[in-house]
Amino acid sequence: MGNSFKTVLITYLVFILQWLIFLSCKKIYKGDKVDKAPYVILFWHGRLALMPFAFRYFRQKNKKAYVMISHHRDGEMIARIIKLFHLDTIRGSTSRGASAALRSAFKVLDEKDDIVITPDGPRGPYRSIADGAVLLAQKKNVKIRLLNYEAKHFWEFKSWDKMILPKPFTTLIYRLSEPLDISNLDKEEAKKKLLAFFKDIEELDSFKE
Repeated sequence: MGNSFKTVLITYLVFILQWLIFLSCKKIYKGDKVDKAPYVILFWHGRLALMPFAFRYFRQKNKKAYVMISHHRDGEMIARIIKLFHLDTIRGSTSRGASAALRSAFKVLDEKDDIVITPDGPRGPYRSIADGAVLLAQKKNVKIRLLNYEAKHFWEFKSWDKMILPKPFTTLIYRLSEPLDISNLDKEEAKKKLLAFFKDIEELDSFKE
């Protein structure tokens, strides 16, 4: 995707739309901000729309967060938008282009910054944990934190990830979990633990009666 006028226009229109919706909403933040330790931070692909704003609250000053963005055709647009939020990126995923992406991620963690991954991205399966997310945390002996938001009123897209876009003037609950230690678990046990914790925090913040 080149630097065409159309591409730049769409990028800024999406960015402005995100800001307009976010500013109109009531925000509630739950969980402690990240500390100086490096983390692997996970959130579902379907929560991408307003997730960049979470880092304005939870991120430690002078600490970077590198979002892993795939080489999938939608990835370039996502990377451009994320850059507007002053977040850094690593291109590749834990499945496609994994080798180079993981090497870059290892370096980021060594520098005490955070790696941010959508473990079910870029194309699913829906609500699945990629092996690479577990491998990354275990190889570098760092803990995982789960990031999520729930909206009281939203539109849900008919996409594989069931992407939600909160409606203007609704209430948003952002939550960052406590650090999760998966160092002593095998791959499948770690995935089950992470899925269970994701389910727990979604239920905690659910607006369903």
